Amino acid sequence: MTRRVKGLAVTLALLSPLLMAQAKPVLVPDVSQRDIQIAYSFTGAELLLFGAILYPGGRPPQDDKPTDIVVVVKGPTQSILIREKEKIAGLWVNAGRLRYQSAPSFYAIASSRPITRIVDDRTRAIYELGLDSLQLSPASSAPADVQARFQAGLVDQRRRSGLYVEAPRAVEITDDVLYRARVTIPARVPVGRFTAETFLIRDGRVLAAAVRDIDIRKSGFERFVARAADRAAIPYGLAAVALSILLGWTAGWIARRV
Repeated sequence: MTRRVKGLAVTLALLSPLLMAQAKPVLVPDVSQRDIQIAYSFTGAELLLFGAILYPGGRPPQDDKPTDIVVVVKGPTQSILIREKEKIAGLWVNAGRLRYQSAPSFYAIASSRPITRIVDDRTRAIYELGLDSLQLSPASSAPADVQARFQAGLVDQRRRSGLYVEAPRAVEITDDVLYRARVTIPARVPVGRFTAETFLIRDGRVLAAAVRDIDIRKSGFERFVARAADRAAIPYGLAAVALSILLGWTAGWIARRV
């Protein structure tokens, strides 16, 4: 952590003279962890996203317009099928379904103020700022009201599991230059390449954006099992069946002995 902060300070010192004549500010972001390994004991992680804003002339604008920072952490997109249940004759049955082709497996947004007070609806839709502005790409041409209902159900489901998060006022800005935010990565997070995108916004306009990549991967025995299931599906399945039979036979043998 100390090395990253020192590296950021060196970068600022080197870039500041080059940015004196720039017309727009520049973001210099970083994250506390760029490689998160998931082992059997993994209970989640906390990412610290921090950085600095480099302004033309080296000073923040001298006006009353607030400076806002929005940080969005996204996981790899995936295809997902959402089913809607309905109670019929006292039983819950599947009444409808809708597939999404590119729903983010993880989405967290942290902002210095509530996002609705920072940008308008159009800007939120363009940059996908907020859970209600996600572009989930349904695979069918269902009516708009049906799509809205299923999307609300998907967002609610993943919000309750900690995979979709909104954190207004979670970004701290110091002297309109330095910022920091914390994002919690849950234990059930999927693996893959994540992105942490930072937006600098003033007066409702996105002035700068920058991205950092984060790799989340399995390690140890979990990595071995995942790679075996992916690269040798048939032998993996046969081994799993054989192991289940062996464990069942062993449990029965012990029960007869006892």
